[in-house]
Amino acid sequence: MTTARPLDAEAILTATEAVLRRHGPEKATVRDVARALGVSHASVYRHFPSKAALREAVTRRFIARAHESLGPLAGDTRLAPPDRLRAWLTALFTCKRNMTYEDPELFATYSILVAEHRTAATDHVADLLGQLSGIITDGIRTGDFAPTDPTATARTLFNATMAYHHPAHAPDWQSPETEPALQSVCTLLLTGLTARD
Repeated sequence: MTTARPLDAEAILTATEAVLRRHGPEKATVRDVARALGVSHASVYRHFPSKAALREAVTRRFIARAHESLGPLAGDTRLAPPDRLRAWLTALFTCKRNMTYEDPELFATYSILVAEHRTAATDHVADLLGQLSGIITDGIRTGDFAPTDPTATARTLFNATMAYHHPAHAPDWQSPETEPALQSVCTLLLTGLTARD
């Protein structure tokens, strides 16, 4: 059945997501996507030159959509940098936990795709580190944080909170102790960053 929506990249990515959900990443094909859209597979290839390009694009879209709240939060200067840093780390945890538990089948599919498309994951981490670095830079400017290298400090904070955002730790995220533990880690990290008189 032909879709009423014009065939564009977004329509193809939406259909690809549905196909991945139905068939899984091992069995889903470009022909399945084309069939779902009611078009030829050549029409899909006009927008995405290969199956790998299509899978990478849908992976990037999934990552961006799952973390879309983080960028605005990182730049929200209405919050003091220490409050913003805590809120950002908490929001990152919440995003990851929601991705994992609201739709576990789809999350499992994307875990496979992210492993296939390391560039998408690397770019995503670089974006997150840039947001963290921006918060730290603001905190140094306002005097809330001691002078430091924002880039190196962002990497350290990201690594120190790995248990709250890396998918390998997902089985622990539903425990009632996990979020309070994250808040304790945030308090410790913020104490270490605080400017001394």
